[in-house]
Amino acid sequence: MHSAAAPGLTFRDATDADVDALVALIQSAYRGDDSRAGWTTEADILEGQRTDPEGVVEVIESPDSRLLTVERDGRIVACCQLEHRGEHAYFGMFAVSPTQQGAGLGKTVIAEAERQARETWGVSEMHMTVISVREDLIAWYERRGYRRTGRMSPFPYGDERFGIPQRDDLQFELLVKQLG
Repeated sequence: MHSAAAPGLTFRDATDADVDALVALIQSAYRGDDSRAGWTTEADILEGQRTDPEGVVEVIESPDSRLLTVERDGRIVACCQLEHRGEHAYFGMFAVSPTQQGAGLGKTVIAEAERQARETWGVSEMHMTVISVREDLIAWYERRGYRRTGRMSPFPYGDERFGIPQRDDLQFELLVKQLG
């Protein structure tokens, strides 16, 4: 599906054939030296992997979830998870290629994700969790209309599927946005 609001971008649901490219994209946006090309890096607070093929397949195959994939010139440049959770949708697994960051692609993707969640599921809120020490990222979401709730959940210390923490104060904060 081409977006009139975003010429040159194609939005579609991920398939099993996309798994390796999506894992590489998500990894490059958050971890390791490649992630330092963009501003969303978590390399200073987490090492190791951000996701794995099994985690991506789980999102693709879940009946209440979809992995919205964004292509430019036939190349995957961004993605995000949308999950229907009753009265709200959950937004996660958001990644923009580090070389594409800072030019408005993330804003376009999140706006399209919100539109699709509203139209597909009729939800009135979008929820997400963000590592609470990521002040710059939280500020970016606040500029998109998300609000901090102060509701925290623990980081999964000891589960290397989510990375290897470099500090002991990591937790997730719930951010919420009212949708239209």
